[in-house]
Amino acid sequence: MESEQTRRQRLYRVSAIVLKRRDMGEADRLLTVLTRDRGKLTLLAKGVRKLASRKAGHVEPFTHVDLLAAKGKSLDLVTQAETLAAHRALREDLWRSAWGYYVVELADAFTQDADPNELLFDLLLETLERLDGGAEPALTVRYYEVHLLALAGYQPQLFRCIQCQELLKPQVNFLSIERGGILCPQHAAHQADATALSLPVQKVLRYLQTREWEQVAPLRLGAEVSNQVETLLGHYIVYHLERSLRSPVFLDRLRQSLSAGAATTTEQATVDDEPGVAAGSSDR
Repeated sequence: MESEQTRRQRLYRVSAIVLKRRDMGEADRLLTVLTRDRGKLTLLAKGVRKLASRKAGHVEPFTHVDLLAAKGKSLDLVTQAETLAAHRALREDLWRSAWGYYVVELADAFTQDADPNELLFDLLLETLERLDGGAEPALTVRYYEVHLLALAGYQPQLFRCIQCQELLKPQVNFLSIERGGILCPQHAAHQADATALSLPVQKVLRYLQTREWEQVAPLRLGAEVSNQVETLLGHYIVYHLERSLRSPVFLDRLRQSLSAGAATTTEQATVDDEPGVAAGSSDR
């Protein structure tokens, strides 16, 4: 029989963010969590799907939770869980949830098991808090992407030409995803993957990279610039991950669905407000 001392040696406590979960058996769940001190872990929450489980509400996606875990032979087991921040508003709003799933999927993709990165943990937690608190989702996530790339070792060079190392002039320059930065027009001529960057897009990328969130938060980007920055960062991320992500596909579909719904509502409102046209009227 296991002694009390041995049992205590098996236990450890971690501050964690739930990235994803997967059902196992009839009542268990496999959790992927990012911890501040131990990096990414896979933990087994036994019986958590039972109605009487006390841990169920504490291990939802996006939740910041204090976990007590026990070392196991193959998987460590969650023995206690206490919510530190539920991020309930984020989970209950479909639009924000879609952004949240993208954020945690990125954290999962850019981290290795048991490889601690305290700054990345803090960045993820701050981003979830901002999304939960009502910050503009697209800008919040662009800031997150830029700083996540830096913490993962893939920060693009945005101020000097990566070929000649000269300071870039305020003009159309070119991004080479393969080479990890911007080229001046002279050295972009023979770079097949170089993508033209307008001056506004360059300014936004540099601002995101060098400013604190408090300075970035008031920004209001035009639709065209916002879309270009999103596309460029998306391609940059996929290139370095060497695979596509699932959540951006859902996010795009949801965006299209919401746009179509808004357009329909606007069109209906215009018809209903037209002089001489009343709801339910006919020309008979």
